[in-house]
Amino acid sequence: MLHGNLRLPRLAAVLLAALAMVALPALAAPADDLREAQKLYTSGRLQPALDKVDGYLKATPRDPQGRFLKGLILTEQKRTGDAIQIFTGLTEDFPELPEPYNNLAVLYASQGNYDKAKSALELAIHTHPTYATAHENLGDIYAQLASRAYDRALSLDKSNASAQVKLSMVKDLFSSQKLAAAGTPAKADPAKVAKADPPKVEPPKVEPPKPEPAKPEPVKPDPAKVAKAEPKSEPAKTEPAKTAPPKAATGTPEEAAVAAAIQAWATAWGSKDVKGYLAAYAPDFETPGGEARASWEKARTERIEKPKAIEVSAQVKSIKVTGNEAVAVLRQNYRSDSLKSSNTKTLKLVKVGDKWLIKQERVGG
Repeated sequence: MLHGNLRLPRLAAVLLAALAMVALPALAAPADDLREAQKLYTSGRLQPALDKVDGYLKATPRDPQGRFLKGLILTEQKRTGDAIQIFTGLTEDFPELPEPYNNLAVLYASQGNYDKAKSALELAIHTHPTYATAHENLGDIYAQLASRAYDRALSLDKSNASAQVKLSMVKDLFSSQKLAAAGTPAKADPAKVAKADPPKVEPPKVEPPKPEPAKPEPVKPDPAKVAKAEPKSEPAKTEPAKTAPPKAATGTPEEAAVAAAIQAWATAWGSKDVKGYLAAYAPDFETPGGEARASWEKARTERIEKPKAIEVSAQVKSIKVTGNEAVAVLRQNYRSDSLKSSNTKTLKLVKVGDKWLIKQERVGG
């Protein structure tokens, strides 16, 4: 199960971190277009987001952030060939960035081209050795290649019990991953590109995204034991991986109350408690793009209810309380059966009665 991450993980800081030229007044309007395109993309309005980012790229055609966002939009629109062209161009113009290589691998894998996917992931790891998502995806590619090799061995010798057992174990591995994600579409091994933030680029060098938290690797079977196993033996059950609880925030009682409100929001989101999730937002919450609150709530409800399972964690990095207002910076990790992302998010909260509610949320610190 491949993961795109524009930390891509993937998809990892603010989408609109600017090149030096962006500070010029002449580029203020295009920068606004990019912000608007990101808001439209985040709310799932793909075609308006594509139109807006195309307008931005007319003024700044080489901008990596705009091109990166366009690649994400095209991927979600299932325009795989066009998305591959965008990410390939980014690897040529910015070879030091690992995220475009990773997304290329996801797209190649969706076409069944595992050799190209493997090469792209190796380049991603070469540019950023601590890029955990690329390592995980590379492991999945190796498993797919192994499955093909065992299939070939069985087609040449159907009595090869050892190859049959190994093929069964590889398939069980992916079956376990699907169970851990509470189910995936029927199509075999769908490639998944997460919604996340494009890499932050500043001249004269590109700052790589922060590395992801290390993920536990699955226990590999002993080859000696595999050879002796019976072909029809029942595979061991695999329990879904559990997200480690975030560290409790420390500080003043009000800071602790803000941290508790954030964890309650993340818990409601992860448990698909739509009512509890929406209740975490203030009545005057600033919706993305200024859309109507009812439209925003309807879109969020659909995005929460559609996946079969969701995992969300919020690791609070800092909290600043000023009177009845607070600003919190956190690391948000999200995983569902169709998306995976990790990014930095800033929440502005207000105290309403005895509750801290979210007034504004944006990606980035």
